[in-house]
Amino acid sequence: MSRLEGKVAIVTGAARGTGEATARRLVEDGARVLLVDLLDDLGKSVAGELGEAARYMHADVSEEDHWTQAIALAESEFGPLTTLVNNAAVLHIAPIEFTTVDDYMRVVKVNELGTFLGVRSAIEPMRRNGGGSIINISSIDGHHAAPGTAAYSASKFGVRGITKVAALELGRYGIRVNSVNPAAGSDEMVQMQMPDIDIAAMRDLQEKHDPPPVGRRGQVEDVAATVAFLASEDSSFYSGADFDLDGGITAGMKIRGDIPGTPRSD
Repeated sequence: MSRLEGKVAIVTGAARGTGEATARRLVEDGARVLLVDLLDDLGKSVAGELGEAARYMHADVSEEDHWTQAIALAESEFGPLTTLVNNAAVLHIAPIEFTTVDDYMRVVKVNELGTFLGVRSAIEPMRRNGGGSIINISSIDGHHAAPGTAAYSASKFGVRGITKVAALELGRYGIRVNSVNPAAGSDEMVQMQMPDIDIAAMRDLQEKHDPPPVGRRGQVEDVAATVAFLASEDSSFYSGADFDLDGGITAGMKIRGDIPGTPRSD
């Protein structure tokens, strides 16, 4: 029997990157998954490749009624909701003085409000069905601030806060809530902020000259494997926990270099 057989999951931001890898891993381990995203062509393609165990839905995680529709679709297609992966996120890289209110609110609306709405929307169906597992994807930027990430870091601190409060409130219903904090988002998300830089090459260079203690940089598959564990009964006593998926970086974290986008004085 597959570890996640009988599990029904919603994964947000599932059309590419970390969300796609997570949806694929959950299906591989036996779950049935509703992929949620705004990138319809990519999302439909991934769901099609995953076959009868997956469906795709166009939805905006910052819209409350879209959550109602997503949960209704997941349960009508697959059965009682057991697992929610709040992965959808956007990134903004700029110093605080060059970050507009619109920049800031765009990030918070998706990353933080989207997670809040997802958690809140899952409570009643999971409580009705005897429990479940909510996995919120935060970041190491959610507890170790990095220059140039004011909006993103604030939103990811918020995700961790929501996680811990939800764990305290929902444990009585058999609902576990944990956060996974990767060292870096998918290359696609970062590339959108730095279109003129070869992100994969930059990370390869960083791995070569300043690798994490484990000797390699993280992959989206590492996040997916951690999510699969937290979705399973093997993690039944974990709740309110932070899973720092960083290869040991935060054991002695140091920040170097200029803030991206800061005019140089030399």
